[in-house]
Amino acid sequence: MKKFLIAGNWKMFTNVFESKVLVETLIANIWKDNQNTTVLVCPPFTSLCGVADVIKDTDLKLGAQNCHYEEKGAYTGEISPQMLQYLGCNYIIIGHSERRTHFKEDDEIIARKLSSILDLGLIPILCIGETFEQRMNNMTNTILTKQIEKAFENIDKSLIKQVVIAYEPVWAIGTGISATPEQAQETHRWVKDFISSTYSVNREDLTVIYGGSMNDKNCYELLNLADVDGGLIGGASLNAETFTSIIETAKSISKI
Repeated sequence: MKKFLIAGNWKMFTNVFESKVLVETLIANIWKDNQNTTVLVCPPFTSLCGVADVIKDTDLKLGAQNCHYEEKGAYTGEISPQMLQYLGCNYIIIGHSERRTHFKEDDEIIARKLSSILDLGLIPILCIGETFEQRMNNMTNTILTKQIEKAFENIDKSLIKQVVIAYEPVWAIGTGISATPEQAQETHRWVKDFISSTYSVNREDLTVIYGGSMNDKNCYELLNLADVDGGLIGGASLNAETFTSIIETAKSISKI
């Protein structure tokens, strides 16, 4: 029986009131029979406390979209993993292509964040992916290898199975273009094979979710793939009905 992680990344949308309404609607829609599908919401920082209060007696999980790697200090505008843990976050997204592109976060910074998150027993969602140009030049596996190896360089290798990998082809983020099912399966299979063989991790212990414009129209095809364990969903998670449809699709597949 397949298990899924369906994560909503709300990016810089929804104020605290909108976030609470969205999650309240979500709870009303999916309140039962979620044992094989973990549902995670990652609202903006300003909404975390309000959403945490709404979901405290539910099965929904709370995540943050980013963090700093230090516990505390003179880092104006930053938030530490410890602060997020105190708010009730179970997961933290790191390495998203928008962070890499717009804020120049490199593999070294992302590796430090990964280590800090794991030290607290939280679950990092490590985003990896290639640009369109890199894919056209047959560099996908080379790029992913570099990103994975750097991220795992300084962590206890026994903790690797706690890391959720989100494969997000950069050319599919926010464009409405998704990788074909064949492209997604090929890359997810390669990621699992590479991590399993390189770090001696059981393949079955790895969670690799898809993060490239998954929506209610393509989720059935993508979630049915052998090596796709869920989705990191952006725009489609901002609409309660659309997000519910994706969650219900995952739940139905998990029962097969």
